[in-house]
Amino acid sequence: MENIVLIGMMGCGKSTVGSLLAEELGRAFVDTDQYIEAALGRSIPDLFASEGEDFFRDRERDAAEELAGRQDLVVACGGGLPTREGAIAPLKGSGRVVFLRRDPGEIYDGVSMAGRPLGQGGREAFLARYAAREPVYLAWADHIVDSRPTPRETAAAVLEVLKL
Repeated sequence: MENIVLIGMMGCGKSTVGSLLAEELGRAFVDTDQYIEAALGRSIPDLFASEGEDFFRDRERDAAEELAGRQDLVVACGGGLPTREGAIAPLKGSGRVVFLRRDPGEIYDGVSMAGRPLGQGGREAFLARYAAREPVYLAWADHIVDSRPTPRETAAAVLEVLKL
């Protein structure tokens, strides 16, 4: 069975909604950031600080290729993964991509940016990053689901658009 691949800005709820979807569907859940951390035995902030963003993006591509070779997964992608065609294309080929869209101001104001290397530049930088990424998310998405008041409601909306 094809994978369900969740994309969207950091803090939009991909991991929380993805876990709920996996539970509901009886599938395995994989968060690409956690997958990379487990594989390398290091945190994302440490990787960014010591190896740089390009190194991390290469590891994202590797993880995406590995996960695309599996089936029946719910995959929550890191927010920047879709910005590299070589990373998102294999996952898109393995299933359906859902863009979880949430207002970027709401994300920044309501989600802790601690431990998020690309969330450290302040609100304006975060909003600018979202503005740059949104067209990429839209281009890769098979479906768009706007954030609902609760993660469970958002997960239900994903199931509805996927007709699962």
